[in-house]
Amino acid sequence: MNADKAKAGGGKGKGKAAVDTLGEGPWDLDSEKGRVHVSVVTKGLDHPWGLAFVPGGDMLVTERGGRLRVVRKGVLDPMPLAGLPEIRVRSLGGLLDIALHPKFAQNRLIYFTYVKPGAEDPAHATTAVGRARWDGGGTLTDVKDIFVADAWFGGTGAPKGCCGQGPNDGNSHGSRLLFDRAGLLYVTSGDRNYGELAQDPSTDIGKILRIRDDGTIPPDNPFVGKAGYKPEIYTIGNRNPLGLALHPATGEVWESEFGPRGGDEVNHIQAGKNYGWIIATHGEHYNGDPSEKTHPGFEEPVLHWEPSINPGNLIFYNGDKFPQWKGNLIMGTMSRSVLRATFDAQMNPTGQERMLTELKQRFRDTREGPDGFIYLLTDEAFGAVLKMEPGK
Repeated sequence: MNADKAKAGGGKGKGKAAVDTLGEGPWDLDSEKGRVHVSVVTKGLDHPWGLAFVPGGDMLVTERGGRLRVVRKGVLDPMPLAGLPEIRVRSLGGLLDIALHPKFAQNRLIYFTYVKPGAEDPAHATTAVGRARWDGGGTLTDVKDIFVADAWFGGTGAPKGCCGQGPNDGNSHGSRLLFDRAGLLYVTSGDRNYGELAQDPSTDIGKILRIRDDGTIPPDNPFVGKAGYKPEIYTIGNRNPLGLALHPATGEVWESEFGPRGGDEVNHIQAGKNYGWIIATHGEHYNGDPSEKTHPGFEEPVLHWEPSINPGNLIFYNGDKFPQWKGNLIMGTMSRSVLRATFDAQMNPTGQERMLTELKQRFRDTREGPDGFIYLLTDEAFGAVLKMEPGK
């Protein structure tokens, strides 16, 4: 593996050994609704990004560096799974999210997002959705791209965005995967540090996309048949969406999204809506240029934060282990806290608290386990899978 590319099964490159900044645990910590008990499931993951629970108790975990790992009965398998495609690994790009097919128990299909390098210039890359079959062993089979986003960007000659946006290296890919109740697959695609394209309907950059499980386009997508629009687009104007969740009561899709300097958001995702970026944001542009806070016809975020909290993935808790949190939004953040937000019956926000700040970890992914406990991935060089239980 070099600085830009990784193959399945590749080990970590040479360099400094990763430092464990977490400690051994367990920890009993306070929250507004009682104590929580946090323990380590496993450690030694290199910037883990996505987590999926496999029937029978195992876990699949992606590492941004291009490795797919298995946690078997609480023990990290030392060997990554073989069979992944070539992945461009740079900064916040690499192997990203993972999801199981809704009928995984029957078909053994897994889905993953990754940064696909360009054929001539690897830095001219895009986001792709891969699909593979996994029988529980050490190798993926039937590996193929089911969808390659029309989001090629970066490399030689890439333009520089306005307003002090980040480097024009094509990072900020997103990316999360979510199956809805109808078995349709939502894919988030970041703005690649060129937010002007988030408002361009002829590209997948800065959008949320919706596809079938084979990568084809649902005929009822909001822009199917509309001239100048990519048919896979479900929403427009999303900066860098790093979380997707289904509301357990309504089945509606919710999203978390990075803003610029401030303006991080949680949005209720609706077909065909425009979520504002780069025209409107509650944050500030990096170079101090003025921005509209609201704009006619654009959707307002349900939650937003100034200053930034750097949101990770989110869930609406629906288990029985934390009855006092039923229906609450739980979201790990890269500002080293886990956010809990409450809502009234109309989903208007009513309160927030930040938990687990004592651990001083960047929290990338948040999942509710089949056992009703809450699991977190720490986005660290010596990353971990953590489990939250009621306090003891």
